[in-house]
Amino acid sequence: VQLQACGGGLVQPGGTLRLSCVASGFTLDDYAIGWFRQAPGKKREGVSCISSSDGNIQYADSVKDRFTISRDNSKNTVYLQMDSLKPEDTAVYYCAARLLTDSDYGSWGQGTLVTVSS
Repeated sequence: VQLQACGGGLVQPGGTLRLSCVASGFTLDDYAIGWFRQAPGKKREGVSCISSSDGNIQYADSVKDRFTISRDNSKNTVYLQMDSLKPEDTAVYYCAARLLTDSDYGSWGQGTLVTVSS
């Protein structure tokens, strides 16, 4: 099980970015995929997650109505569309996979840095 996150970069406040999480070695059908982030000096926090089985989606309150998670099973990829970005969204973003029968995310990708600054 491997995950690769990409799409980070430098963007001005109010801008947009789309992160991608490409899965290899497994299919998304049996997994939930979550996006997490960790800002400098802060604990890692959950941003959003999507279940492959029923399409259940959750967002952290801090990103609700600004971020959109989606998946393309044909590409084995999960996306995080980030709109109206704020400086406080600056962080390293990670994607992780959780087998639907498990409670913990057992597989993590490398992070991608998102910097929101003017």
